[in-house]
Amino acid sequence: MEGRIIVAIDVGTYKIVTVIAKVVENVISVLGVSEVKSQGIRKGQVVDIEEAVHAINSSLEAAERMAGYSASHVLVSLGGSQISCQNSRGVVAVATPNGEITESDLQRVIDAAKAISIPSTRDIIHVLPRNYIVDGQEGIKDPVGMSGTRLEVDTHIITANTVSVRNLEKAFSEVGVDVDNFAFSGYASSLAVLSDTEKELGVVLVDIGAGTTDIAIYTEGSMAYSSVLAIGARHVTNDLAIGLRISLESAEKIKLYFSQIQGKRVVRVEDGESKEQKSSDELDLSSLNLSEDIRKVSQKTLVDGIIRPRLNEICTMIALEIKKSGFAAQTPAGVVFTGGGALTVGLRDAARRTLAMPVRIGMPTDVKGIIDEVQHPAFSTAVGLVRYGINSTAVKESPLRFNIPGGNMGIAKVIKRIINLIKTFIP
Repeated sequence: MEGRIIVAIDVGTYKIVTVIAKVVENVISVLGVSEVKSQGIRKGQVVDIEEAVHAINSSLEAAERMAGYSASHVLVSLGGSQISCQNSRGVVAVATPNGEITESDLQRVIDAAKAISIPSTRDIIHVLPRNYIVDGQEGIKDPVGMSGTRLEVDTHIITANTVSVRNLEKAFSEVGVDVDNFAFSGYASSLAVLSDTEKELGVVLVDIGAGTTDIAIYTEGSMAYSSVLAIGARHVTNDLAIGLRISLESAEKIKLYFSQIQGKRVVRVEDGESKEQKSSDELDLSSLNLSEDIRKVSQKTLVDGIIRPRLNEICTMIALEIKKSGFAAQTPAGVVFTGGGALTVGLRDAARRTLAMPVRIGMPTDVKGIIDEVQHPAFSTAVGLVRYGINSTAVKESPLRFNIPGGNMGIAKVIKRIINLIKTFIP
């Protein structure tokens, strides 16, 4: 069956996720997926290019082995405090004599909206049309084929720091692949987890990563606001490490373990009363084999004393950002949490209390293939990148070539691997 392959790489503070998917008639079928601990990346930016190259390469190769496909072009996520946004309006006169709006008019009006004053240190990553206005008539989603003399567009523009983008591009060129496109990780996640109804009603997407939290606000079906907070799930881990006087590795293990068992906790209904399966306050950690030899810890200390105050702080910062956007009254669909930090124990309760909005946890939807691996909030950005790639004109069509060594490899990648092979023989 004919189709094309899209390779998406989500570069995060804690992990680098690669998803290789086949797309046939807009249906995503996952062929390969890998998750590697991130190195050389902090808060979405490259801080050590050599370590970053090694981690990206490991993640890409693991996914390639699973998919039986060799990548030459990739889509990459961008995040961190380097991201900023603004809304802009473009206006043009319709070019055709009979006043019919064409695709070229659409391109011209978007180019007009892009002509904004931004510092030379920033690059435009996305120009997202919010709605079109034809001769004063607002709320038009697709004006092609309509008649008019004046065409306007409201757009949401996302920019990133040029140096950060160049460093990330350099890391990928050293791996030996070409970056077709960068996408803001919050926007990518929204494509994977939000329903059309939620976007139309108005919704806030919050992608909690390890080092940063991405926010994307949709109103009337389009993105209207985006931002990045310099706080994430790693801060909860740090608090646990300090509070329990243990290493960061042990704190991360406890956090993940506790979040998992809370998620699986069963409430049995007996004699008309709900009774929790386990009422003991002690949490048994003996199965984690921690280096500090901690066997038991109080759940009350963990949740009320350490985790909840930090989650309250994160939710308060999200609430302030929603208020700052000016769209607080236009998001009746509530808040959708995704990203690796979305499953942190107590997050839903903290969000409901602080934000006073409906809350749900979002996972990638409408995906086939190896779905067990990707049906988790941590994979939302990578799956969303694939979805972004379907609609992106910058993604090159690539025929399927399986199990052919170097069949679809970039020249740089072949040379890189030959050099690495030669190095293994040098004493």
